[in-house]
Amino acid sequence: MKICVTSEGKTMDSPVDSRFGRCRHFIFFDTDTGGFEAQENSGLQFQGGAGIQAGQLAVSKGVTAVLTGNVGPNAYRVLSSAGISVFTGISGTVKEAIEGYRNGEYKAAEAPGAALKSGTQVKNG
Repeated sequence: MKICVTSEGKTMDSPVDSRFGRCRHFIFFDTDTGGFEAQENSGLQFQGGAGIQAGQLAVSKGVTAVLTGNVGPNAYRVLSSAGISVFTGISGTVKEAIEGYRNGEYKAAEAPGAALKSGTQVKNG
């Protein structure tokens, strides 16, 4: 399966970007092969609609989950309507975020926003 992690850079050691729609890069990681693709976010400079475009990109890449710090309501709506699980409040490196996801440490967001601000639990337990 493929997951999308918002990233400040193009490598697995890059920090997770706290923004979804206006992140610098997306890392698309294939959990079956361990391979990844880094893609610059073309919507970074948009006046409006960046979250929707980012959500549509994730859908087009066939991801099943998004790991990010924060997601807005429009992007959340696009992702959740496509059946993509959204995990917010994620920090650390891309590699650490993926490891946490694989280990089942995160709880999917039930609403847009950052997990810590919306009161949802970031880690189970």
